[in-house]
Formats: sequence, C-alpha cells, structure tokens
Amino acid sequence: MKDQQASTARPQIELDKVPAHVAIIMDGNGRWAKQRGLPRVAGHHSGMKNVKKITMAANEIGVKVLTMYAFSTENWKRPKEEVEFLMKLPQEFFPLEIEELIENNVRIRMTGWKDGLPDYTLNAIEGAIERTKNNTGLILNFALNYGGRKEMIAGVQDMIRDVQSGKLQTEELDETRFSSYMLTSDLPDPDLLIRTSGELRLSNFLLWQLAYSELWFTEAYWPEFTESLFLQAIAEYQRRGRRYGGL
Repeated sequence: MKDQQASTARPQIELDKVPAHVAIIMDGNGRWAKQRGLPRVAGHHSGMKNVKKITMAANEIGVKVLTMYAFSTENWKRPKEEVEFLMKLPQEFFPLEIEELIENNVRIRMTGWKDGLPDYTLNAIEGAIERTKNNTGLILNFALNYGGRKEMIAGVQDMIRDVQSGKLQTEELDETRFSSYMLTSDLPDPDLLIRTSGELRLSNFLLWQLAYSELWFTEAYWPEFTESLFLQAIAEYQRRGRRYGGL
C-alpha cells in the first residue's frame, strides 16, 4: 500500500503491537538531489543523516530490529565515483553518531559480504560493531553488499555441503532448517517492509525473509522520509490482519 503523502500529525501507535523487525529500502537519494539541482552524492549524504533520525524513532516505540538496505550486490554497477562516495559514508556516519547510538543502547550489525568492500569501509563498520556488541537494545542492521538471490544460492551451497558430509539428512530439510542457512538466521523475519521513493518492487532484498511481511510504500524520497511517515507506516501495519495464508 502507498501512503497518501498525508498528514504531518503524529499517528497514534499501540505500543503492544509494534512490529519486532522493520526493514527499509532507502530509495530515492539521487532523484531527491536531482530535483534540487544537486549532484547525486548530495542525496546520499542527506540520506545518511536520516538513518539516525529513523533509528531513534524506531527505538523509541520499541522496534527490536531495524534493517536498512544500504548497498546491494547490484549497486557496484553504478558510476565509480558514486560507489566510492557510498563506500566512504560509514567513515563519516559512525564517528558522528556512534556515541548517541551507544547512549540509546543500539547495537550495530551488518548483513552481507565483506569480500570486495574497501578496508576503510570495513574498518568503520567493524569498529562500530565492536563498540556496540554488548548493547541490548534495538539492532541496527545494515544490509551492505547484500543480495537476496546470492544469499539463497550461498545457503543452498552450504546445505549441500552439509548433506554430503552427513551433517544433514535431506528428509530433515524444511522451512525452518532452510532459514538457518540465511545470513539473518538469528533474527526474526521482518514484520514490515518500508520502501521510499514510490518504487513498488523488492529489488533483491531479503527475498526469503519477506515471504509474509507487510509491505508499505511511500512517494517520499529517503532524505525527506520523516518520523511522522515512519509512524504512519507502523500505524497502517497495526490496522492490518496478518493471516499467513489462513483465515
């Protein structure tokens, strides 16, 4: 469902019905910048600033996991200058925001492949993960160098190796066992997916995990996605009935 680019009033949230895991496709940074006569990288920079704002809003209402789609395995196809800018954003984001994240008991993690990421990107992320590893509040999970199809293929490869070595019998394979081969096996599946910028697709994001997630789309570009819009998505989620194929 798309929002109606509606009201700025703060929606009423039932705190006992907050989704445990919210996933966000942070889309539209480049288009937001283009509308303002700015280079695309200016949009990415503004989008980076929005991450903490939405993280704090999620933390305030009791979301347990917030997964942000930061960089896909397909994003390497973008112009070299843009990719390099995106890879340097963690260097800027974490030094600016880590103290407040720690104060709010937020734990950083990453879902994706480290292979191919520059050392300066990995150092920034791994440093933040280390500094927040003992925090027990909201998990801020960055999907970085991540692709859903690659994850599923890697999971199947690991599963085949376990069958060949005798660790797994084929008759033991079910949805729960298959989920254990996913990169997010220790996290609940997302209850709610939010995508900004008006696009209506999953873009290879958490393809297995989103099977029964509620989907919510907004025309707002990511840099202009406000706390109020985030709460509108939560309120809409709370109005829906989740039947998982039943009645």
